[in-house]
Amino acid sequence: MIAMQYSFTLPADYDMTIIDRRIHDKGPMLDGFSNLGFKAYLSARKGEFGSRENLYAPFYLWKQPEGASDFLTGAGFEGLTQSFGWPQVRHWMVWNAEVADLRDAKFASCDILPIPAYAPLAEMRKEEVTRSDAEAARRGVLASISGFEPSGWSLVRFTLYRDMPLTSNGDQIYRVGHVSLP
Repeated sequence: MIAMQYSFTLPADYDMTIIDRRIHDKGPMLDGFSNLGFKAYLSARKGEFGSRENLYAPFYLWKQPEGASDFLTGAGFEGLTQSFGWPQVRHWMVWNAEVADLRDAKFASCDILPIPAYAPLAEMRKEEVTRSDAEAARRGVLASISGFEPSGWSLVRFTLYRDMPLTSNGDQIYRVGHVSLP
């Protein structure tokens, strides 16, 4: 599995209802996409839930790399880049993915952490699987994903929630506008 996210930082005075409308109109187009685990259409408004910026930042879980490749080379992504620009697409090899019924997902959190040089990766993986499993067991958690990428050495922790999460570690909190499922 592969986790993937790109993010567009929008101007502070950007009318975020444009993003809400885009998610509403275009979100269902990815429902049933081949090799998709899920796509969470995420947005954040400056000043809401501690966000410092207006963001549009979808997060994907792909069952197979071909799904990500098909999406990124397809017309939908091309249209997105024509509207918002050419994003950096971050991706991680998934260490653990606990996913329940995502139809009630309303909020998400994402934390991207650096992995120190020479870190004990096998130990980190084991700890992340345990942490992700424990997170998934919490009330209101609908998905908990952890993974890593070895080119820039980062760790991702992504969680989908039914209700607004209580966080204290500075994770970016998003609203979920739509979830596309296989």
